[in-house]
Amino acid sequence: VSPTTAQHVLQEFGDELMVLDGGPCKVGIESSIVDCTRSQPVLLRPGVLTREQLSAACGQPVLSADHTPDQAPRAAGTLESHYAPNAKVRLMDAKAIQTALDLLGADAAHIAVYARSIVRIKSSKVLYRRMPDDALATAEQLFAVLRDFDTQGVKLIWIEPVPNGTEWDGVRDRLARAAS
Repeated sequence: VSPTTAQHVLQEFGDELMVLDGGPCKVGIESSIVDCTRSQPVLLRPGVLTREQLSAACGQPVLSADHTPDQAPRAAGTLESHYAPNAKVRLMDAKAIQTALDLLGADAAHIAVYARSIVRIKSSKVLYRRMPDDALATAEQLFAVLRDFDTQGVKLIWIEPVPNGTEWDGVRDRLARAAS
C-alpha cells in the first residue's frame, strides 16, 4: 500500500531514514500514467484526473488501456495485483456486507469495513470506517485507511464498490488491484 504520510515512509524503510514531513499527501492515490509514445495518447493508470480532463489537456481523445491491451507496456502501478494490504480485500455491495455482518453477529472478528453506506455492526471486534461520498476525498484517504486496518491486525477488509463515473476511476482502479 503506497505511503501517504511521513510515518508510512518510516514504517516502510525504518528509522535510519531521514524523512522531511510536509504533511499528509493531499491527493492520496498516485498520478495518472499516460503513454504519449503512440499516435494517440493511452491512459495506462487512472489517477484523480479524469480521462476527459486528460483529453482536454492533450487536445485529442485519450484512449483507455482496454482499447489497446496488446500494446500496453508494463509501467509502475499497472500490475493486476498492486496496492494490496496484508489483509484480504473483498469488494462487496452494501447489502452483501450487511448480510455477512448479520450472519456473523457478535462472533465477527478481525474484519474491517470501508463503505459509504451505514452498516449495523453487532461485534465490537469489527472496525468500520465510513468512505466519503466524494471521489477526491476518498482518493486522499484510501491508502491511509488500508494501512490503518493492517496496523490494527484485521484479516479481512470488506469494501463497498465506488459509484460509476469517471471521477471515481482512479479509486476504482486501486480497489480492484488491492482486491485481486
